[in-house]
Parts: sequence; structure tokens; C-alpha cells
Amino acid sequence: MKYLLLLSLLFGGFEHSKNEVPNFRLKNLDGRTVSYNQVKGDNLTVIDFWATWCKPCVKSIPEFVKMDEEFDDTQVQFIGISIDGPRNKAKVKPFIKSLGVEYPVLRDSESSVMGRLGVRAVPSLLIVNSDNEIIYFHEGYKSGEEVEIKNKILELLEE
Repeated sequence: MKYLLLLSLLFGGFEHSKNEVPNFRLKNLDGRTVSYNQVKGDNLTVIDFWATWCKPCVKSIPEFVKMDEEFDDTQVQFIGISIDGPRNKAKVKPFIKSLGVEYPVLRDSESSVMGRLGVRAVPSLLIVNSDNEIIYFHEGYKSGEEVEIKNKILELLEE
């Protein structure tokens, strides 16, 4: 039985529980509760799940900051979602500030939204269209993968 559970987790780990992003509510870095609908974009929304202790996350965020600066907010809205728990909570705001992040950053310290969306690892990136449908998913980060992600965004904007 344990092996069946392990196999289902391994092979089912890349599927989303839903193809749509619900209107979830999380706290921002100032402690104010905001809904997804308040921060999502009008066209495409890029949601990046990350944590301060995740080395690939730390490498990917500056690349997303560059992309955020390249795209107009009416085209693409970036949203960062930190899954840092209570122990690292105090590190998140200074960390984000040091990287020059200007897009909304929310806290999912219990990974509840992450779980509802079927995301199983950080970093994970979702691209969501204006109908709240997940149209692209990318798990992990290696240097250079930001080019693939940027090209996907450009392709989706042309549709």
C-alpha cells in the first residue's frame, strides 16, 4: 500500500488539481489580506511560488524582476507567493526589497493555495489567462530557463 501511495505521488506530482485559479485570499507583506482578483492581471498573470531557503528560487527571482520591468502591467502581471513558514517570515520582506521586487508578493505560509493548485515543489511558475485558466506550468529553475518562460509569455500575448 505504501508503494502505491508513493508511486501515485511521484507520477501524479506534476498534475494540477484544477485547471483554474480560484479567487484565493492571502496576506501581503504588510499583513493586509488581499484576494487574487485584486492583484491579478487583465491579460496574463504569472504566479511564482518560491521560498527564501530555496536556492533555485533565489536565482530565478531576479530574472522575473527583469521580465516584470520589460512587460507592461496591462499585458502581464507578476505575483510572487512565498511559502516561507513562521520561522522565516521576518526574512521575506527584506529579501524581496533587496532584489528590487515591485510586483505583489503574498504569503502562503501553510502552502494552502499551493496545494489547491496542485503545485508540489518550489520554484513553480504558473501562467494564467484572463479567464483564470492555468495555461502554462513550469517546475524548477536552471539558469537560462527564463528565456523559455519569456518566449512562452510572448507567444501567449500574440494569441
